[in-house]
Amino acid sequence: MEFRQIQYFIEVAKREHMTEAAHALHVAQSAISRQIFNLETELGIDLFFRDGRNLKLTPIGKTFLNRMEQAMQVIEEARKEVEEFLDPERGVIRIGFPSSLAAHTLPSVISAFRAKHPHATFVLQQGAYRSLVDAVTKGEIDLALLGPVPTQEKQVKGEILFQERIVALLPSDHPLARTDSLRLSQLRDDSFVLFPRGYVLREFVVNACRELSFEPRVSFEGEDIDAIKGFVAAGLGVTLLPESTLFDSMPRTTVKHALSEPAISRTVGVITPTNRQLPPTAQLFYRFLQGFYSVLNRFGE
Repeated sequence: MEFRQIQYFIEVAKREHMTEAAHALHVAQSAISRQIFNLETELGIDLFFRDGRNLKLTPIGKTFLNRMEQAMQVIEEARKEVEEFLDPERGVIRIGFPSSLAAHTLPSVISAFRAKHPHATFVLQQGAYRSLVDAVTKGEIDLALLGPVPTQEKQVKGEILFQERIVALLPSDHPLARTDSLRLSQLRDDSFVLFPRGYVLREFVVNACRELSFEPRVSFEGEDIDAIKGFVAAGLGVTLLPESTLFDSMPRTTVKHALSEPAISRTVGVITPTNRQLPPTAQLFYRFLQGFYSVLNRFGE
């Protein structure tokens, strides 16, 4: 079985017409007919029902097509990996991220990376905390930015890039909106707008409140940062958010407050798999992340 035979077979199967397949592949129809005949002879089966110039896959032909398409996909991925190995500057980086890092953190670092490596490309996948850990573990993505950085996951390695403050977001007409200092305990009687159960940022807020011996009363839930900020702006409650989510997009009818007691922060970093090496271009990006935040952290100090 030859690679060319498989290419010809897939094209004929898709078009169900020998002449159209020949035009698409820019080869003579006789060449395709001969290769399909040789393939069927080698396999000892008919892959097509023939009705003049029109062709229909036999049942076993459909099964064979499915398997050959999978095989061609594996071959194509292997070819890309070889090309990337030979030239990491032109490879693909598959990276995951949560919504809390989508507006500022990820765009900033990708923009800085592309300024130095303009020919590298990204495949981006947004997801919840647990799904991103699973995606890195299964090889669906190369790495993921996360906050907080997991420390108990055996199948991924977490590296902290920076610490980020958690701040309170209040409606501008809130009684505490103009105070100089805000303690989390002062919000115990307020309604909270939080992520749904199972989201790590919700757990973060709930645990912070429980440490002060109160359970946050959740009035509304939103599945993304913009929804939560919008509900707060509408006066439906207060919330706690990572400060970076408010850098470029803070609703006009809200105010941001740092928390003086307790001061709350989260770690933000990158996770990589422990069971395999990163592809060359992903390694290039990983090393860039380390250097990028090392410089920023020194500058911040």
